[in-house]
Amino acid sequence: MPPGGPRPPAGSGARITGGVAFAGTLMLCSGFLALLQGVAAIAQDDIYARVGSYVYGLGLTGWGWIHLTLGVLAAGTGAGLLRGADGARLPGILLASLSLVAQFLFLPYEPVWSVVVMAIDVLVIRALTT
Repeated sequence: MPPGGPRPPAGSGARITGGVAFAGTLMLCSGFLALLQGVAAIAQDDIYARVGSYVYGLGLTGWGWIHLTLGVLAAGTGAGLLRGADGARLPGILLASLSLVAQFLFLPYEPVWSVVVMAIDVLVIRALTT
C-alpha cells in the first residue's frame, strides 16, 4: 500500500468479500423488515389474514414477538457482517435458517411475503457458505 493511501478501518480483522457484503446487506434489510412485520403482528393490525385452525396454533402476537426478535438479531448480524466481524458468519447462517423456518410456519398468515423472505434467506445462506 503506498504511503498516504487508503487504510482499512481500525479493528476490522476480516476483509469483506462481495458475497459477505451481499449477505450482510440482505440481512440488514430483511432484519429491519422482519422487525416491522413483528410490530404489525403484535399490534394485531388488519394486514394479516385471520387463520382458523392451524397446526402451529401460535397466536398472531406470539408470531410477532418471534419476528421482532429474529429481525433485531438479523439486523445486528448483518451490520456485523458489513463491518467485517470475524464471528458473524456462523450466526448469520443460523439466523437465516431460523428465519427460513419461521417464515415457512408463518405461510398461512402472509403467503406471498413469506415466500419472498424465504428466498432472501436462501440467498443469504448461500452467500455466507460459499
